[in-house]
Amino acid sequence: MSDRRSLVWLGLTPEPEQELPTAVAALRAPVTDCPPSSLVAAERQRVERLVLRGTQHTWLRYLHEVTDLVVRAAQGSTTADPRPALVAGEVVLDHHRMLIGLPGTAYARTAAQRRDLEGALARLRSRTGPTLSGHFEPRSTV
Repeated sequence: MSDRRSLVWLGLTPEPEQELPTAVAALRAPVTDCPPSSLVAAERQRVERLVLRGTQHTWLRYLHEVTDLVVRAAQGSTTADPRPALVAGEVVLDHHRMLIGLPGTAYARTAAQRRDLEGALARLRSRTGPTLSGHFEPRSTV
């Protein structure tokens, strides 16, 4: 089976599709305390479409986009809530570390992203107090 048709990448972990939509929506709309439900729904649909119809290449391209959002958040305002970026960064970094167990070159191709995420996460963690765990739970919009 060719890399293009291989589905082995889908077996890594369910955390990206579970945790990224809310965190990424918050990163895309950083001016609000809680991302609008329409942004979360759109991000959830995008992830679902990638998982169900995408390839490893399109999935990694999405995770690269998330990496860029996390890095920008780490370089941005020190008053912004770092938790969405922490959640997204940790999920993507864990995913990219697991690529070492898959056939192909994905692990090597994500080396720069892993390095960037490690630096961004260190900066973001330095902004959180000892009471913040990094877990992001948006407030209800109801």
